[in-house]
Amino acid sequence: MTSTPEKRVFSSRLLSCLIAISMFFFILSCSLLFRIGDNSFVPRSIYNLIVVDHGSLEAEVESVKRGVSCDPNQALLKAFMYDLPPEFHFGLLGWRGNTNQIWPNVGNLSDIPKYPGGLNLQHSIEYWLTLDLLSSVSPNVPRSCSVVLVRNSSQADIVFVPFFSSLSYNRFSKIEGTEEKSTNDILQERLVEYLNGREEWKRFGGKDHLIMAHHPNSMLLARWKLGSAMLVLADFGRYSDEIANVNKDVIAPYKHVVRTIDARISPTFEERPTLVYFQGAIYRKDGGVIRQELYYLMKDEKDVHFTFGSAGGGGIRKASTGMAASKFCLNIAGDTPSSNRLFDAIVSHCVPVIISDEIELPYEDVLDYSKFSIFVRASDACKNGYLLNLLRGIKKEKWTEMWERLKQIAPHFEYQYPSRPGDAVDMIWKAVSRKVSTLQYKAHRKNRYSMSQQFLNAH
Repeated sequence: MTSTPEKRVFSSRLLSCLIAISMFFFILSCSLLFRIGDNSFVPRSIYNLIVVDHGSLEAEVESVKRGVSCDPNQALLKAFMYDLPPEFHFGLLGWRGNTNQIWPNVGNLSDIPKYPGGLNLQHSIEYWLTLDLLSSVSPNVPRSCSVVLVRNSSQADIVFVPFFSSLSYNRFSKIEGTEEKSTNDILQERLVEYLNGREEWKRFGGKDHLIMAHHPNSMLLARWKLGSAMLVLADFGRYSDEIANVNKDVIAPYKHVVRTIDARISPTFEERPTLVYFQGAIYRKDGGVIRQELYYLMKDEKDVHFTFGSAGGGGIRKASTGMAASKFCLNIAGDTPSSNRLFDAIVSHCVPVIISDEIELPYEDVLDYSKFSIFVRASDACKNGYLLNLLRGIKKEKWTEMWERLKQIAPHFEYQYPSRPGDAVDMIWKAVSRKVSTLQYKAHRKNRYSMSQQFLNAH
């Protein structure tokens, strides 16, 4: 006996209804798995990154634009900051406050000292993070809400050390006049003495402290004594594994120095006549010797721009124009594994070609660089014809896919004040939060049997 059309329609609708109900309960159960109270299986910082979609981020951006203050209770991180004297931070910029004034009034832009431009700016992470933390308690500064400043260190997830170490190295590492030590060395010695005397440092041996050392040569003296802290770095190129490693430290992007291209008018595949772009120092030491090898392999190719360049003499302006006119931009290891060139390429929407085997990348645990970058092993790149054949083989459709992704993620590499949801400042705080979650997890495991031992000792 065959079924009637009406019965078949009814059965189909019933099946569709059952599938819809099953999917509803599946999604609901997944949400509950993530969110059950304070005992969630997934730390809050990770949950926010997994579950909150791009629409939520855009809504947060809009609320900031409207001047809506963030709720401190919603912040991922609570940070306690030492009131170090101005000579450790804004005083290095020439700022002088009133008597006993430690911090500038960050609610008034005209009161905030400017960070020096040029290549100094690429390691200015310390400046932007400190401003953002100070602004978290300023009622008239709409900002992202990843971190909030607290006055009681016992309530903090992280202890922030406001030493502008990169600026100190760049501007004050030379011995002046009859001095026996540079200002940079003196400040590091004073910082070590100060931290070692603090109860906050003694509590966990500094493991919950955040120290910024983005310039590869910053903190050269102090790093050996303060290496237990969480460090904000450009890479691990000049650090031993016991001082700095991916398990405890945070890699932050350089602040780009070329202009940002508006995504709405970004040059397309056809509007970028240069295939490959590189301009910078060619003769480098250590892993950077590959630059000269590539130079001799590629310098005579008609669709390749590979030449020496510097920041001076209009070099930054030329790089801005050159990258915007190129399909691929080379990021080759120099004296250290990383360079500002990668982030210049990103904001130019020029697909980065990363030739640096030891490089560590900012927020790579939540950002898949392979969606918008090409990675080439140094040994392969040095083979005659390998790199150019690879890049010429990438079709317009694939390049355009990566270009579209670059336009989406470029805001994650923008430093600004006030900060905005999803910008570089916000992304760094979220990366710190993920490290803190791991640190707290390890601490909690270590404390499993401590209470039992206390009861035994009491009797």
